[in-house]
Amino acid sequence: MSSHRIDLVKYRSLWFGISAVILIPGIIGIIACCVRFHAPLKPGIDFTGGSILQYEFAKPAPVEKVRDILDKAGFPGSQVQQATVAGKEVVVMRTKAIDDEGQKRQLDQKLTSELGPFTMLSQDKVSATVGPELLLNGLVALVITFCMMVAYISYRFMFDYALCAIAALVHDVLALCGIFAILGLVLGTEVDSLFISAILTVIGFSVHDTIVVFDRIRENAKFVGSKGVNPVSGEEFRKTFGDVANDSVNQTLARSIYTSLTVIITLTCLYLLGGVTTRDFVLAMLIGIISGTYSSIFNASALLVWWREFKLTRKPKQPKPA
Repeated sequence: MSSHRIDLVKYRSLWFGISAVILIPGIIGIIACCVRFHAPLKPGIDFTGGSILQYEFAKPAPVEKVRDILDKAGFPGSQVQQATVAGKEVVVMRTKAIDDEGQKRQLDQKLTSELGPFTMLSQDKVSATVGPELLLNGLVALVITFCMMVAYISYRFMFDYALCAIAALVHDVLALCGIFAILGLVLGTEVDSLFISAILTVIGFSVHDTIVVFDRIRENAKFVGSKGVNPVSGEEFRKTFGDVANDSVNQTLARSIYTSLTVIITLTCLYLLGGVTTRDFVLAMLIGIISGTYSSIFNASALLVWWREFKLTRKPKQPKPA
C-alpha cells in the first residue's frame, strides 16, 4: 500500500462538502430562473420561438459587427454565424420572433447603412410550440437513460452500485444546470437543443468513468477481511470495505485523470479557438466532464462506502448462543 494515496473514507465529508458548495448556489440559481424566466434555465430560440434570417452581403460582413447591430436594434442575445449556402457566403441570424414589419425594415436599414447592400435569401419563423416538444423529448431521453443504466449496473454489479452511480450522475446534471442557470441570470446565457445533447454526452462519459472505478472495487472486494499493513505505523489490520475502496480508487486514479485531461484539453482549445455558435455547447461539455470526473472518483465511491457502512450499523445483531 503506497503512502501517497487518497484516503477516500477519511475525507469523504470534504468531498461531499465541495459538491454542496457547487450544487447549493446552482439550485438557488435554478429556482431564480424559474421565477424570472418560468423555466429552470434561460431558454433559447429553440424553446421560445424566433426568426432565422439568411442574408448575402455584397461585402464581407464580420460576425461581431452584425451581432452589435442586432443588439442595438433591439435583438440582444441573437446568434450569428457565417455559412455557405449553394456556394455563396451568407450570414445566418437567429433572433427573437420578428412580428412587426416596421421593426424588420429598421433592422434592414441599419444593416445596409453599416455593412452595405445585401440580398435576403430566406426568412423563416421558428414556432414556439417546438420548445415543449424538444424539452419533453429531452426529459424522456434522460429518464430512459437513467432506467437503462440502473438495470445494466444492477445486472453487472449490485443494486447499491447502481444507485450510487445514478446519484453521481444526478450530481453532474445538477452541477451543469446550476452553473448555466447562474450564467443565464448574470450573463444572459441561453440554452438550446444542443444543451440537451451536451447533458446526455456528459452522462455517458461520467457513467463510463464510474463503472471503471466500481469494476475495480468489485474485483478487490474479495480482499475485505484480509490482512493489511499500515504504511506509517507498520501495524497489521483487517481490511474493511472502505480500505478496499480506497485501494481501488487509487489504482484507477491516474487512468481516470489522464483520460479526462485529454478530453478537457481538446474542449478548452475548442472553447478558446472555436466559433461563437458552439461556445456554449463546448462550455457545457467542459463543465460536465470536469464534474463527471470528480463525482466518479470521489462522490460515487465515497457514497458506496457510506451506504455499506450504514447497512452494517443497521444490521440486526445475532443473538448469543445459550
